[in-house]
Amino acid sequence: MAERYVSEWLNNQAAGGYVVYDPQTQTYLLPDEHAACLADENSPTYLPGDFQSFTSMVKDEHKVTEAFKSGTGIRWGDHHCDLYEGVERFFKTGYLANLVSDWIPALNGVETKLKSGIKVADIGCGHGASTIIMAKEYPESKFVGFDFHPDSINVARKRAEDAGVENNVKFEVAESTDFPGKDYDFVTVFDALHDMGDPHGASKQIFESIKSDGSWMIVEPFASDKPEENHNPLGRLFYGASTSVCVPCSLATKGPGLGAQAGPAKIEQVVKTGGFTKFRIATKNPFNIVYEVNP
Repeated sequence: MAERYVSEWLNNQAAGGYVVYDPQTQTYLLPDEHAACLADENSPTYLPGDFQSFTSMVKDEHKVTEAFKSGTGIRWGDHHCDLYEGVERFFKTGYLANLVSDWIPALNGVETKLKSGIKVADIGCGHGASTIIMAKEYPESKFVGFDFHPDSINVARKRAEDAGVENNVKFEVAESTDFPGKDYDFVTVFDALHDMGDPHGASKQIFESIKSDGSWMIVEPFASDKPEENHNPLGRLFYGASTSVCVPCSLATKGPGLGAQAGPAKIEQVVKTGGFTKFRIATKNPFNIVYEVNP
């Protein structure tokens, strides 16, 4: 009987164009290009994590509806767990494809420092995907990931153990506005600054915690300062997620609600309010903008 379920499901997938059916052999094939999007978790085009994130938004629809009515928000930790798991699965693929090969080399002198050994803080690290990728690539450096969500930090610690990087990475529960430590050579924030309830306060805390010759890398979703230039399929994805997650997360603690399509001008204003004077776009691709910020 189980085979009957599988055959019915396969015909559903073939009808949708996800798999290809060969009537001569009565077999089904998942093409390589489809597998890259649907079955390879290390592929930069892997999409099921995004699907999982959006299932959380459906499950939390009643919370979003109430937030619309009241004008209040929804804290990150109050969402369904599919959000945290889906976000890690979705963003990790981009980090694997770009972080050490493109983004860090685009920064001024940071790659050389990381190879020699420096002190790094990853703020809003979630399940630790970005932190662990860097720790594996740069074993001479010491990394600490901070996130205010205890459940995510517990997962990050398990991920670090599984990856065998416990010697040069640790994870701690802390808010972005009061994380511990001083004299960081390098600070990172991946796809999180626009979500924060107090991004200006986070910028100030980073400014006070970073060395005078240190660098802050901010990775944000690709966006223009002009809303009309974001009215495209990618903007539709980002604005949709932002409506249900990013803006409510910020508004939950009376933040500015920057949203996932904040754009360079708003990000620059945030970092300079914190005390930083140097701000530039280091690199970008169709999905991300990477900013380099210095005191």
